[in-house]
Amino acid sequence: MPTTLTIRDESTATLGRPDLVWTLACPLEHLTARELIQLRIQHEVEAYNHRQPEVFQGLVQPSDAERALNGFRLRERRRLDWRRQAERALAAFESNGFILLVDDRQVDSLDQVLAVGPQTTITFLKLVPLVGG
Repeated sequence: MPTTLTIRDESTATLGRPDLVWTLACPLEHLTARELIQLRIQHEVEAYNHRQPEVFQGLVQPSDAERALNGFRLRERRRLDWRRQAERALAAFESNGFILLVDDRQVDSLDQVLAVGPQTTITFLKLVPLVGG
């Protein structure tokens, strides 16, 4: 029986105020961080491909897209490949593009096994570079 996880998207610019909160059905009680990220990406890309809205709201920017107020605007509306997006997300995790928190505990490795249940909250914290001068 799938577990419903609470997903919070935050950024360092909005710390403490989630940009987006939604739920994700997870078919497993134990999965790796890699599997969790792939599950999230597959869900958001399939939702985008089904509706094809003007702006893609997702964890990572698709190729040939520009940053918009609430996501990424593709130059041409098209179907996205969730596997390609997942590769980008996994690379972003490994290069510290975002931090993954499970119940406020930081996940350090894509191979880390996570125990999840109905009360589990997953936070994807996007890191915003500091600009100074």
